[in-house]
Amino acid sequence: MDYVKPKDVALAMVAAGEAKGALGARDLLIRGFLSGAILGFATALAQVAAVQTGLPIVGALIFPVGFVMIVLLGLELVTGSFALLPLAVFESKLSPGRMLTNFGWVFLGNLLGGLVFAALLAISLTMAGSTADTTGVAAKLVAVAQAKTLGYEKFGAAGLATVFARAILCNWMVCLGVVMAMVSTSTVGKIVAAWLPIAVFFALGYEHSVVNMFLIPAGMMLGAKVSVVQWWLWNEIPVTIGNFFGGLVFTGLALYATYAKTAVAGSIGDSSPSPSGATAAAISTVA
Repeated sequence: MDYVKPKDVALAMVAAGEAKGALGARDLLIRGFLSGAILGFATALAQVAAVQTGLPIVGALIFPVGFVMIVLLGLELVTGSFALLPLAVFESKLSPGRMLTNFGWVFLGNLLGGLVFAALLAISLTMAGSTADTTGVAAKLVAVAQAKTLGYEKFGAAGLATVFARAILCNWMVCLGVVMAMVSTSTVGKIVAAWLPIAVFFALGYEHSVVNMFLIPAGMMLGAKVSVVQWWLWNEIPVTIGNFFGGLVFTGLALYATYAKTAVAGSIGDSSPSPSGATAAAISTVA
């Protein structure tokens, strides 16, 4: 059986947070960059599918391919880290300063990866700026970028409340995808388990800060009438804060709290230097 029980997953979550916290800036930047770019690829693929079929649900069903690549390669998504590193802090396995430094490097890496892919895609779609796509995926990216910024701005405080709520709901599912990848020690099991909540968040149109690091800049490069200030004020900043809250409270803390006495207190608190068996296999590929 390749199934990892929930109490062992709780152990793996804390151990994963500790392992991530030990990574240096170089590794965090590289792995974060690759994650940002890979999510860009997956998001672009989802938009192409939606345009070609006229069915956004098709894009949602194939979008998780990017998340699966990130999980299996052990890369870094700041949104996934929001649910894991704080648990290592709670268990005194990681300092708060180290956690915040980790978040900063991964966020920067994710942002650079999204921007680089956005620029390359814009060149690809427009023959290096020589043509304009007014009906295909480029037009779709422009519309999405404007909806994710100007669409909230016109509602003022209500818009901010909405984008924040959507960000909470998004990372509740994204971090659940990270944790679900720990419930199996097999490659196929990890793929299937992680796929489910990721497809849910994308299909429901929630807000993911790393996805938006590609989507909004790509739309801007392709002609969206969105300023850098509008991007950050009406999307990136509130979405990042909402992602942190949703991932930590509704996935990380919730699972930690219910399994802490049987798993974390009983196993993490012992003198063993590292996890073993199913737990080690569960944390070996965590985004």
